Amino acid sequence: MRRVTLFVNGTSKNGKVVAVYGTLSDLLSVASNKLGIKAASLYNGKGGLIDDIALIRDDDVLYVSEGDPFIDPQNEAKVTSDQHGAHTDWLTLNIGGRPFTTTRSTLVSKEPESMLAHMFREKDVWGNKQDEHGAYLIDRSPEYFEPILNYLRHGQLIINEGINIRGVLEEARFFGIEQLAEQLEAAIKNTKPAEDHSPIYRKEFVRFLLATPTKSELRCQGLNFSGADLSRLDLRYINFKMANLSRCNLTHANLCCSNLERADLSGANLDGANLQGVKMLCSNAEGASLKGCNFEDPSGLKANLEGANLKGVDMEGSQMTGINLRVATLKNAKLKNCNLRGATLAGTDLENCDLSGCDLQEANLRGSNVKGAIFEEMLTPLHMSQSVR
Repeated sequence: MRRVTLFVNGTSKNGKVVAVYGTLSDLLSVASNKLGIKAASLYNGKGGLIDDIALIRDDDVLYVSEGDPFIDPQNEAKVTSDQHGAHTDWLTLNIGGRPFTTTRSTLVSKEPESMLAHMFREKDVWGNKQDEHGAYLIDRSPEYFEPILNYLRHGQLIINEGINIRGVLEEARFFGIEQLAEQLEAAIKNTKPAEDHSPIYRKEFVRFLLATPTKSELRCQGLNFSGADLSRLDLRYINFKMANLSRCNLTHANLCCSNLERADLSGANLDGANLQGVKMLCSNAEGASLKGCNFEDPSGLKANLEGANLKGVDMEGSQMTGINLRVATLKNAKLKNCNLRGATLAGTDLENCDLSGCDLQEANLRGSNVKGAIFEEMLTPLHMSQSVR
């Protein structure tokens, strides 16, 4: 008695061993019952059609068809393997000389629109170059690629200490991994130090002064010195334009020829300061104390406070010969016993200003607002021509 193993056409699984007897039709009938199909023809392992039962030998492997052509089970197995295993086979990448072993699924699944996914979704579609060990050659930085590969593996962005995050960002952009690039950009933005608006204090500023040659102009434009103690310092020729000097202690400081244009000096204390030739155009010194200050330069260089806000300032006893206070605001200011000889006060707001004991000889008060101003104990008479409004 002969025995044969029967498989459904195109497969090599779930075969049945049967005895061969009678005619070919009898064998087809048995095959139909065993395999649950309507058997119509038999093929040997090479695809040959069996049309006579005498051609069957003991232990033959036969493939039963319902009338369709022979399908090689090995080819079918390969197709199935490609369909189910194409994204799980292992491969090695040579990134800048360093090997990385991973699966095709890792490179394809997480970011399907990335360059890596397009390169390795199907085998050899891009014709990727390989080294002598079969690793795919990619000329990029290995240290920056490693965090990207780990991200594709588990979806988390982890960058080891010492790795420049900007380098990882450039690699992510190169490989077209957009979601990772967005995360990296956000991380870079969050790691940037916040803008430091904290004020500069005396000790720090003194170091700057000591490191600057006396003939060099120190640029402090727009800096924050709020509340700093800068008393008795040599601050000549320094550019403090638009700086914040509110509530600063500048008593007896030497600010000769300094630029304080549009600076904030509100609430500052400048008692006894040297302000010869100072530029304070449009500065804000509301509520500041400037008692006993010297604005008078023997060389003839005049201090310029044009348009300054000097509301409520105390300038008692200050030397201000030739000073320019044109269109400045001195409302409620105290200018007792000040030397304002030859000063320009045209258009100045002197409402409720105390000018007792002042020397206003040759001062120009044309167009100034002197409503409520106090002119008691004047050293020299004030002519109407000086204050016509």
